[in-house]
Order: sequence, then C-alpha cells, then structure tokens
Amino acid sequence: HPVESGGGSVQAGGTMTVACTVDEWDFRSVCLAWFRQAPGKAREGVAAIDTDGSVKYADSVKGRFTISRDNADNTMFLQMINLEKDDTALYYCAAAGGFMVPSSYLIPSKFKYWGQGTQVTVSS
Repeated sequence: HPVESGGGSVQAGGTMTVACTVDEWDFRSVCLAWFRQAPGKAREGVAAIDTDGSVKYADSVKGRFTISRDNADNTMFLQMINLEKDDTALYYCAAAGGFMVPSSYLIPSKFKYWGQGTQVTVSS
C-alpha cells in the first residue's frame, strides 16, 4: 500500500511538499492521487496524475499545488505553496486499481489502495 511522508506544520503563506511511495505493482501503470480530509468534513480530491502524465486539480488548489511523479523511484509528490488555513487536513495518497477516466480522477470511491495519511496543519 502507499506510504505518505512529509507532513507537518506551517504558517499561512508557507510551502510544503508531501510524498507518497509505492513499492508494489508496476508503479508506472497506476493512476495516483492525493485526497484530504479535515475534521468533520468529507474526504475530497486534491490532485491526480495518470500514467500518461495527465493531471487534474481541485479548483481550490489550482495555481498553488503541483502534483508530479518519479517513476524511477516509485514516488509521487504534492508541492504546495501559498498554503491557507483551509488546507489543514489529513492528506492521503491513493492508487487506482485499474483504468481511470479523467472524470474519475478526484473521486475517492474510484481508488482502491490508500495510505494511512499525513497531517498538514496551516496556522495563521
């Protein structure tokens, strides 16, 4: 299963990068995504990157977050800048179990494998 790392605390306006490592499967063949869940809220899609490099972002993070993958190291990254208090959440890495269509990229139920999550806390 995916393993996240790199979370922590940062002030509003700051930057942070979280990473996700997957040591199983053929890493190049799976669609990967970041989701987040704040206390009392539903899990929401943040960003996804497919096997061909196609990406999709939630409107709330466009222009601030960048998703990327390094197939040689089986690692995916989420670079976050201009962080806001509303970005505070538990961030999860997820991997799809099969072929994905772009309309499914940010839908939690479409992903089969999940990490334990890494906490990102943004303070004012």
